[in-house]
Parts: sequence; C-alpha cells; structure tokens
Amino acid sequence: MDTTKPKQYTNSSAPSNNNRSYGANSNNRGPRREGGDRKPRTFFEKPKPEFDQKMVSIRRVTRVVAGGRRMTFAVALAIGDKKGSIGLGTGKGGDTAIAITKALRQAKKNMFKIKVTKEMSIPYEVSSKFSASKLTMMPNRGKGLVAGSTVRDMLILAGLKNITAKLHSGSKNKLNNARVAYKTLYMLKAQASLPKVSPFISEQEAEVKDKVISEEVK
Repeated sequence: MDTTKPKQYTNSSAPSNNNRSYGANSNNRGPRREGGDRKPRTFFEKPKPEFDQKMVSIRRVTRVVAGGRRMTFAVALAIGDKKGSIGLGTGKGGDTAIAITKALRQAKKNMFKIKVTKEMSIPYEVSSKFSASKLTMMPNRGKGLVAGSTVRDMLILAGLKNITAKLHSGSKNKLNNARVAYKTLYMLKAQASLPKVSPFISEQEAEVKDKVISEEVK
C-alpha cells in the first residue's frame, strides 16, 4: 500500500495553466487555409423526371392474417407530359417507395394521347360515370380551367386549357374522381394514323369482278 503523501505545491512552484487557451482564439489548431486555396463545392443536379407526377391518394391497408395484422400501403399516382398525354396507376407494397414504383409503372402502361385543339382544349363536350362519380367536360372560350378536386390535377398534368368540368357527385373519394376523369378523357383518345394499304381481295371476288367487267364490255 502506497503511504506517500501527495505533493503539495506552493504558489511559486505550482505549474501554471496560463499557457492553455480554449475557444475560437486558440492557436493550437494548426495553420489556417487561405480563402483562395479552397475549391468550390460541386452540387450534383437530380435528373428531371420523364413525366410530371401527382399523388392522387395514399392510404394504409391492414389485413388480418393468422400471425397477426399485416400492414401495406396503397398509392394512386397520375402522370402527364403537359402535351396532351395522361396516365393513371395504382400500386401496393409494404413500403411507400415500393408502392409508388408500382403505381408509376402501371401509369406508364395506361398512358394515352388526347385529341386536342390548337388551343390545347377538347374539341367537344363529353361525359361519363364511374361508380358514384359523374363528370361532364365541355370546352369554354377563354375562361381558363374551371375544375376542382383531382379532376383539376388531371387536366393540369395533361396540359389542357379552357375547359369547364362539372363533377355531379357527392363522393369525396379522390381515387374515384380521378378514375372518372381518366375515363372521360379516354373518350377523346387520339386515333393513331394507320398506313394506307390496298384492300385484300380474295380470288373468288376477283373472278366475280372479271365476269362483271367482261359482261359490261359485251
């Protein structure tokens, strides 16, 4: 056992702590860099998405299984290029990122081109019904976009203008309102121009035509 007494210092022999310095004025941090030597930071820009996206609805679904409750997420997503194309898709997954990816993939598959006028409006009035939601769209002359709920979001994503949309429904289900808007716009789907091909004529029809022509000549 150590029985030695601790050393006692007098005021003259005690080590001084005056040489220690703390804080921002400390000189123990080494040499400072000059402002001109520091390189500017480089920021990586995120790639712009191919289509504009709008989350229509997101909800948490609970399913009771033998081991307990299983929770999943259901997402409805609308996409558009603001040039007359629109798409709508839904997806489910254990995580929101997985559900959004599935919904985006399905929306791209369901995307179609709308037949529009030069002013990016619809050519005539259309109406449709989905579940309890009823929608009527009609072109207006320079009054802008008159619509509400998710119908307005769908029209903005498609890039349409000067349209009045009336939703004859008391339903607050955003997904059904988006589906009825998708169904109504699908009625204005632009038909792809088919190449002009000479009609196919069977051998029997050709023989009949030859007989008719020969009789007329006689």
